[in-house]
Amino acid sequence: VGDGMSIPTITAARIYAGQKRGLDGESYRLTMETLPFMALSKTYSHDFQVADSASTATAMVTGAKTNSRMLGVLQDTRFNNCASVEGNTTDTLFELAERAGLATGLVSTARLTHATPASTFAKSPSRDWENDADLKGGDASACKDIARQLIEWPEGDGFEVAMAGGRGSFTTVDQADVENADWSGNREDGRDLTAEWTAKSDDHVYITDKAGFDAIDFASDAKVLGLFEPSHMKFAIDRADDPAGEPSLVDLTKAAITRLSRNDEGYMLMVEGGRIDHGHHGVSAIRALDETDEMDQAVAAALEMTNADETLIIVTADHSHTMTISGYPKRGNPILGKVVSGLDNAPMDAQDGKPYTTLSYASGMTACRLVSGEQDCVREDLSDIDTTEKNFQQPSLVFMASETHGGDDVAIFATGPGSELVSGVMEQNEIFHVMGRASGLVSAPTE
Repeated sequence: VGDGMSIPTITAARIYAGQKRGLDGESYRLTMETLPFMALSKTYSHDFQVADSASTATAMVTGAKTNSRMLGVLQDTRFNNCASVEGNTTDTLFELAERAGLATGLVSTARLTHATPASTFAKSPSRDWENDADLKGGDASACKDIARQLIEWPEGDGFEVAMAGGRGSFTTVDQADVENADWSGNREDGRDLTAEWTAKSDDHVYITDKAGFDAIDFASDAKVLGLFEPSHMKFAIDRADDPAGEPSLVDLTKAAITRLSRNDEGYMLMVEGGRIDHGHHGVSAIRALDETDEMDQAVAAALEMTNADETLIIVTADHSHTMTISGYPKRGNPILGKVVSGLDNAPMDAQDGKPYTTLSYASGMTACRLVSGEQDCVREDLSDIDTTEKNFQQPSLVFMASETHGGDDVAIFATGPGSELVSGVMEQNEIFHVMGRASGLVSAPTE
């Protein structure tokens, strides 16, 4: 799952990946684009035209469209209302897999308790209840927070691997973070959930950095909880800034497949490129595209390690974003650059006489704001600004504290058993049935 991996994101990432490798970007092909079956996915939720990750991920893993900001519950559940959860939960593919004796795993570059990975195990009327300190107001105390739900997950023998960021929700406010003594955990109930994980059995291990990851034999019976940051993992482009080091999404994917493949009954694995979404929210196209490129490399690793006759692989997004590709740049123009169309290689000017970038956003914090009593705002002059630099933020139209999701359809790519069912324009929750039927966990509908 590429979180927020819109179709324009795929197109721009294709060009970015090709140009980064010194190749022709426009004709370059991402690995995901080589899969034999594809479709469009309609991402609206039960209550929103433009949905969030909780409702869209829930649709994919449960087969039911639900309300935005909710996890693993049906549409009659009320936001932030614990009492309404009873009788309104639904099974996820991962719960069905555990009951059938399959191995299960989660990998994400976001927090493990964030919406997309949490959709596989959590039942919550709010995606925001990641730890007990978040359970404020109303009858919230009657609910279990998301981190606790992972550790106490009752299905089968639990996840074989769960690796991501987000250790703050598993450790207490009295515990200094293992990487930075100035930070602490978020839990106020005194429960160190990482210790509760390792206390389950001798096979349960907890790791926090690249050295710990490298020390694990994933071809063993180890049951691995890996939490590599207090919050989200680093963007790939910033990973060198982490003194303790982090495994890449490719590393995590390979390790997870190695571990899960030990189960002769099969396995269910979610791999999320979670920070594509965060790049977009910060109108940082370079981060969104670089994260998409890394996720595509994880797709390539998964294809190399599996048998297409036995393993269904689906690559999709939960929702879109507002990034657009525009302006008539000539072929070969840097995708992160200013629009150049003419033979003189000079940037094109807009009507205000200033250059503009190929990539921009419909909403975001870089928009020009009109202030009451003043003249029209003046667009920033990009003439002397390097728009390919990693901290440049793309221009946006409507001023928002954070760039928003988009409501357009997203792509689905698929290969393996049952992938022929991925075609046309699909409801997002149909992805559940494609995976369920391929794994034998869900029966085909009858007339």
